[in-house]
Amino acid sequence: MFADSAKIFIRSGKGGDGHVSFRRELYVPAGGPDGGDGGKGGDIIFEVEPGLNTLTDFRHIRKYAAGDGEQGGKKRCHGANAENLVIKVPEGTVIKDFETGKVIADMSGENKREVILKGGKGGLGNMNFATPTMQAPKYAQPGQPGHEMWVTLELKVIADVGLVGFPNVGKSTLLSRVSNARPKIANYHFTTLNPHLGVVDLDGSAGFVMADIPGLIEGASQGVGLGHDFLRHIERCRVLVHVVDAAGTEGRDPVADIRAINRELEKYNPGLLKRPMVIAANKIDAVYGEDGDPVEKLKAVFEPEGIRVYPISAVSGKGVRELMYAVYHLLQNVDQEPVVFEKEFHIEYAGDRNLPYTVTRDNDGSFVVEGPRIEKMLGYTNLESEKGFQFFQNFLKEAGILDELEAAGISEGDTVRMYGLAFDYYK
Repeated sequence: MFADSAKIFIRSGKGGDGHVSFRRELYVPAGGPDGGDGGKGGDIIFEVEPGLNTLTDFRHIRKYAAGDGEQGGKKRCHGANAENLVIKVPEGTVIKDFETGKVIADMSGENKREVILKGGKGGLGNMNFATPTMQAPKYAQPGQPGHEMWVTLELKVIADVGLVGFPNVGKSTLLSRVSNARPKIANYHFTTLNPHLGVVDLDGSAGFVMADIPGLIEGASQGVGLGHDFLRHIERCRVLVHVVDAAGTEGRDPVADIRAINRELEKYNPGLLKRPMVIAANKIDAVYGEDGDPVEKLKAVFEPEGIRVYPISAVSGKGVRELMYAVYHLLQNVDQEPVVFEKEFHIEYAGDRNLPYTVTRDNDGSFVVEGPRIEKMLGYTNLESEKGFQFFQNFLKEAGILDELEAAGISEGDTVRMYGLAFDYYK
């Protein structure tokens, strides 16, 4: 069975404890401390596995824990570091914090491997605490604890073009006509329960990847039927192709169908309606009605809105070539960067929270915030994106930095500087 979401528990390893021991050898009556350091706990690492295309394995194994570091030994022996636990996922998997639903990582594009949870550091042995006044320390440092959390995995297919429409309008037939994909095709509703991908090769072009998104129904954005499961696969598509039954072989109105699908897309993610769209008016070989040309009706309604209509027959292939070239030209005029979901959730460890920072006022009246904690946060935050900047603002609030700025007397419109970046302060 195809699986495109899963909830799993992950835990990184605890660091090994430092050891307390003293050198005991013949003719060395007062040997000093020689307790070794503990080993590091194992990390939880997610890695893209090219051969995977579902999350089925996570339906059977739901808990993943890395090993703990070995404790230090006598004679300055360092405890062994635990092995990292590498969890293999298909490309396109988005890892989210289960409690908040915020994105931790998107395993897409260049992001093929990412440490999600770091293992705890090993504790220092008593040999590290010897001083001129304390030559025989009888204590060592415990290893840092591991980190644990529940995460949600969501697979969002990687495709340039998405075929959307109600069930049984011919999406699977169209995909099989233009690519090497062979989805199951039959004349009943919800034949396609899995997204199918196919590579469309065109003469004189590089081609593109097309996805047959399972048939949507009204209410899909509220999770009716398998709505959410299907809609998540549209989010990465840069161009959408509405496939409709122009002949109305099941008594459906193609104009009403397109309006209904667009309503579901807008409710799920309003940004989807901003993507380039075309309409594939399918089954024109079955148009026999006396009520006028349904293709012309579609053109009259949607082409004034900037959505081109292409009459096709997926069964015979008529008009399909023109449609594919039109889609290809749309792709050339949209952002070529793949849709990658930005980090919204950062896992802050005890060590990160203890990193220092300072809030000072410069001679020109601006406020300067700097220190290792700020520098580290800026290193993993993309301030050029809306979500990245929002993440940055939340960090300043949750870390108490905004409270410190207000305590220092900051007012609206004042400038805040951080490592070459300057911001105006507004509540």
